Amino acid sequence: MLCVPPLQQQLKAVGLYSLCQYVYTLGSLWKGSLCQQLLLFILWLSSFQYVAALQTLLDPRHISSSSELANPPTIGLFEPIEISPAVIPQHPYPDGSLPPMYPTFPTTYEPNLTGRCPVNFSALSNVMEKTASDCSLPLAALLGNVICCPQLGSLLHIFQGYYSINSDKLVLPNAVANDCFSDIISILASRGANSTIPRVCSVKSSNVTGGSCPVKDVSTFEKMVNTSKLLDACSTVDRLKECCRPVCQPAIMEAALQLSGTQMMLNENKNMVGETNHIDAISECKGVVRSYLSRKLPQDVANTAFRILSACKVNKVCPLEFNQPTEVFKACQNVAAPSPSCCSSLNTYISGLQKQMLITNMQAIICATMFGSILRKGGVMTNLYELCDVDLKDFSIQAYGQQGCLLRSLPADVVFDNSTGYSFTCDLTDNIAAPWPSSSSMSSLSLCAPEMSLPALPTSETLKNPGE
Repeated sequence: MLCVPPLQQQLKAVGLYSLCQYVYTLGSLWKGSLCQQLLLFILWLSSFQYVAALQTLLDPRHISSSSELANPPTIGLFEPIEISPAVIPQHPYPDGSLPPMYPTFPTTYEPNLTGRCPVNFSALSNVMEKTASDCSLPLAALLGNVICCPQLGSLLHIFQGYYSINSDKLVLPNAVANDCFSDIISILASRGANSTIPRVCSVKSSNVTGGSCPVKDVSTFEKMVNTSKLLDACSTVDRLKECCRPVCQPAIMEAALQLSGTQMMLNENKNMVGETNHIDAISECKGVVRSYLSRKLPQDVANTAFRILSACKVNKVCPLEFNQPTEVFKACQNVAAPSPSCCSSLNTYISGLQKQMLITNMQAIICATMFGSILRKGGVMTNLYELCDVDLKDFSIQAYGQQGCLLRSLPADVVFDNSTGYSFTCDLTDNIAAPWPSSSSMSSLSLCAPEMSLPALPTSETLKNPGE
């Protein structure tokens, strides 16, 4: 049992040849013994594993720097993966543009504040940092619907509650609302957030003033609302049940109806004049209710609750914009078997959707069903998703150029790391077939089990007829 030439070369390459000689010398003391053979076999096996590992490290496909290309990870069924902007797609879009999956690090600086907002912002540092990360400069627009805007909305509610902690008010006075809102955006931008998030999320300073809600002070609020019931319902929001078996949502709506005076009109069966104004008042009173919750709950508890409520809302609609798929209609109307021209037209259309934004797995189901309904209305009856191998992940941005990233339907945050920059978690990355609708109508689609159906949202008709 000697260090034969091929093995000698391997061991010299990895620095283990001298160790082999040492063990061989020991082995000569027990020549022919089982111990010698066993020692040399173990040594040979270890050297083989070491060389194999070394070859892997030297493989040009191995990632050793955030600036190198990365291979798509091997994913098990439903196993989430971490996606970092350090991941550069291997297959760029045909027009040469790349999705923003590149290493990005925030440029921080001292914000220039107005000096006219009487708030100690350091007391809100945790939720501010979380919001800045979730709305980071390169990802705000792509993650706006699912992560950035829900977190920004939560921050504004928490800011309202904190601003009024030492007063009887639940909203900001108009005199300081603009300055405080400006300071919030300035601080977020100084921490790496996108300064355009007010436009991305359609928020403005009036969002923290209570608008047309007639009740804006604590004493009146507590006289009109069953605050114990409200706090019990929203102190611990179940992230798995709230969307289909809501507890906190109806409690907030009930309080908002009380504050807006709408509930009294409904109880008295009065016809409501200016229904649009009442709808606006209800919405703005819901903001006042959330301000009260922020005042009473710890910031992290309030933030968790608001993010769950936002997730329930965003996961009920498809945020993608669908242009009329005229070319798909032409190529696919009479197709019953696999057709290169039909599938090419469909893939071209879907590639445009893939450049819009990242969506959740539940949103992808709705988007796929909605697009299928559009195709059916245009005369395409064949299941094109099955025919052309379209998966749920095809409706979201392609993280690796060929592998779609669907975000989790539960609330998530962007994470910042000093090595890789910003990252977020993808879920449902497997090849789950997109659902083809059974009809051109979306009315039958429900993501809750029958016994978990959400109550209908109030409309002008239901406000007129409380018994229905």
